[in-house]
Amino acid sequence: MPLSWNEIRNRAFAFAAEWKDETSEHAEAKSFWDDFFNVFGISRRRVASFEQHVKKGDGKAGFIDLLWKGTLLIEHKSKGKDLDRAHHQATDYFSGLTDKELPKFILVSDFERFRLYDYDRGGEIVAEFQLADLPANIKHFAFMAGYTATEVRPEDPVNIKAAEKMGRLHDELKAIGYAGHDLERYLVRLLFCLFAEDTGIFEKNLLRDLIQIHTAEDGSDLADRLNHLFQVLNTPHEQRLATLPEHLAAFEYINGDLFAESLPVAGFNADMRNMLLDACELDWAGISPAIFGSLFQSVMDAEERRNLGAHYTSEANILKLINPLFLEDLQGEFARVKKSKKKLTEFHAKLSRLTFLDPACGCGNFLVITYRELRLLELEVLKVLYPGGQGVVDVGMLIRVNVDQFYGIEYEEFPAQIAQVAMWLVDHQINLKVSEAFGMYFARIPLQSSANIVHGNALEIPWESVVEQERLSYILGNPPFIGSKYQQPEQRAEIAAISGKIKGCGILDYVTGWYFLAAQYIQGTQIECAFVSTNSIAQGEQVGVLWKKLAVENISINFAHRTFQWNSEARGKAAVHCVIIGFAAFSRKEKRIYEYDDIRSEPHEIKAANINAYLVDGPLVVLENQRNPLCDAPKVGIGNQPIDGGHYLFTPEEKAAFLAIEPKAAPFFRQWIGAREFLNGIERWCLWLGDCSPAELKQMPACIERIKKVQALRMESKRKSTLKLATTPTRFCVENMPAGNYLLIPGVSSERRKYIPFGFISPEIMASNLVNISQSAEPYHFGILSSTMHMAWMRYTAGRLKSDYRYSIGLVYNNFPWPINATDKQKAKVEQAAQAVLAARAQFPDSTLADLYDPLTMPAQLTKAHAALDKAVDTCYRSQPFTNELNRMQFLFALYEELTAENEGLIKVT
Repeated sequence: MPLSWNEIRNRAFAFAAEWKDETSEHAEAKSFWDDFFNVFGISRRRVASFEQHVKKGDGKAGFIDLLWKGTLLIEHKSKGKDLDRAHHQATDYFSGLTDKELPKFILVSDFERFRLYDYDRGGEIVAEFQLADLPANIKHFAFMAGYTATEVRPEDPVNIKAAEKMGRLHDELKAIGYAGHDLERYLVRLLFCLFAEDTGIFEKNLLRDLIQIHTAEDGSDLADRLNHLFQVLNTPHEQRLATLPEHLAAFEYINGDLFAESLPVAGFNADMRNMLLDACELDWAGISPAIFGSLFQSVMDAEERRNLGAHYTSEANILKLINPLFLEDLQGEFARVKKSKKKLTEFHAKLSRLTFLDPACGCGNFLVITYRELRLLELEVLKVLYPGGQGVVDVGMLIRVNVDQFYGIEYEEFPAQIAQVAMWLVDHQINLKVSEAFGMYFARIPLQSSANIVHGNALEIPWESVVEQERLSYILGNPPFIGSKYQQPEQRAEIAAISGKIKGCGILDYVTGWYFLAAQYIQGTQIECAFVSTNSIAQGEQVGVLWKKLAVENISINFAHRTFQWNSEARGKAAVHCVIIGFAAFSRKEKRIYEYDDIRSEPHEIKAANINAYLVDGPLVVLENQRNPLCDAPKVGIGNQPIDGGHYLFTPEEKAAFLAIEPKAAPFFRQWIGAREFLNGIERWCLWLGDCSPAELKQMPACIERIKKVQALRMESKRKSTLKLATTPTRFCVENMPAGNYLLIPGVSSERRKYIPFGFISPEIMASNLVNISQSAEPYHFGILSSTMHMAWMRYTAGRLKSDYRYSIGLVYNNFPWPINATDKQKAKVEQAAQAVLAARAQFPDSTLADLYDPLTMPAQLTKAHAALDKAVDTCYRSQPFTNELNRMQFLFALYEELTAENEGLIKVT
């Protein structure tokens, strides 16, 4: 049984630490490589030998540093030596090796640096890294660990070129009036024919010759010829006319309903004919069905075509979902049973019984990659069952995994068509790999089976009507991301109906509809699910609505990728912050969290006992808005909310101009501060007339005009509270004006900051409703709230405004577990450290808080002061240091659970 990736990573860390200072090529090289093999659970002595004698290309004798025959050749040098020369020396040994001995990989190293070449990919460098980075690169050595390595590449230029050519042809056909369903179906047929010609389904150049030789150069008869071809492709050989021309009779019978529908005859001219001939010149065998499907869809819109590449889900991201959902388990099971023919045969049968549903399948990206990986695993099974093709007469009889094990639901018709065709394309690509492995050509033509793609609304179609519950194994996909504010009324109505109109459903992302339906569908089954989603469903207010409902359905999160950046390739398109959540109506014995040190980095796996709604290994708590703090901490409220249409708010220039015509208003101006003003040092003013007497107001006609405009604005509102407020137009909707200094908490702050800047503000300055304030907070409270401990809590529980943190009083502050056992001495240290942070800020009076807390410009004095504050606050919670943010959250969630479960009253924090 292969080691888990987690164990391999742990061994890699230990290996890197053990060998970080080695330099000599010969003194410790053998021990170095013995230990390296051990990282992957392999005894080097059982598979590879040192100093393998071989005759080099120049006829001279040589010695290979380390050879694992048929798999890996290692050339080792002293630290700092030329790795290019080492690689050249390694390839020089090839002429002295037999075909069976030739390695698939060459690894060169000088203790400190590693470079891996893959000769199944023409000697391409697939990894280059430092010793310290080995843990992040272990999956490049999947072949050593006993796992099947999966090749992940960015989109190939051929996909872009192919999509662009189809796009131009699409535009020309649409321009002559050939549009809609007919055009989409027509292009899908042409796509299949182009692919078939380059992959052996059709004889080479059969389609190109039909166009080039048997149609007029002006394109006038091309549409008729293609329609005739489509009819031929849908007709079995035995039913074709005896008089059918040879150049048409040579085409295979395709079936599969792809060519069954009768389409109107299109129209071509000379330029369009040349476009199709140009398309024939591309190597369509090289397209990726997973990527091309989405690119192909994007050609339908000229605006979208400018951003080709923005509309597909990368293979790397799809593998992040399917690996922990099922693929790694299957690969591990294969490694365990491969030595038993009986068990391996049973495992093969199991693969053929697995079924998959993507209820938001789009162009089939997830289905295509899942099918490809399942077929590749089956191929490895067949290689073991029938080594060297022994006893195999018809390889097609051995293949049991098929496209009809896959189901999808797609809202739009055209992507649904593409998805079905993409599954046929990838099926044929894998069949070619099978043909190569067994030395006999195999193609599933005519098409007998199809992926079961249903065109319709997944939130309205009963999933049971697509695939019976008892037949399904997995649900997976990438449902649409649409925030509540951007949903159409009918979409909000769908979420409300699906959720049972639960309280708060109006704030839910559209993707939650798929969670609700999946949870209902899998009740009482062993079906497992995984969806890519925006990270908003695992933070902020949505958690309390979505996961409280799912908890009633006994849904358990079994694995999760915490927030990572889902890059868009399109210029000007923002990257999306995503999570992947794997769940079921039962709990796995071993749960896994994939943590990212940086949202753009590669994840590392962490074993977990529980995974809660915040994707933390901790108590299964769900936070909801609270009216009061969990502990006996100072109350926090929002600032002042005028509802004035801006008539009471002024820039310094506007204030000066107003006072020029109304000088008596000067005493009624007060400085105004919101999050933007506080963080960026922006000066704004508020005309506060709430305390003016009628006599004073009568003497200020310009103020009266402002009051009239505010009253008119409020009278236009449909809200009863605002209409009532119109009767007192000089007053604010919310008035919160402390008599003394108050603590200000910005309502929104940049995600780039390690700390949200809080601050004490003097009472003559009026706070806006875009900040939260507390008039009873003291330096100790400022210190706790400004600490890394509180920042971790905020990052996990706050909502987002775009990607910025949105600090909620009810959710973040009122649920925060304050230190409950801090001594007076510990509290004094926090107060002292808090004052030091304020003093460090004061050293830079010319800098705004935004500048002071920018990670690139934060002064060393302030960084040092915050570090001291963090240490003081951490000690108030426990004596043992916290190792990382996840560790802090595990502690805070446990403390929260303790406080809410065992304490009915308020817990003293001061």
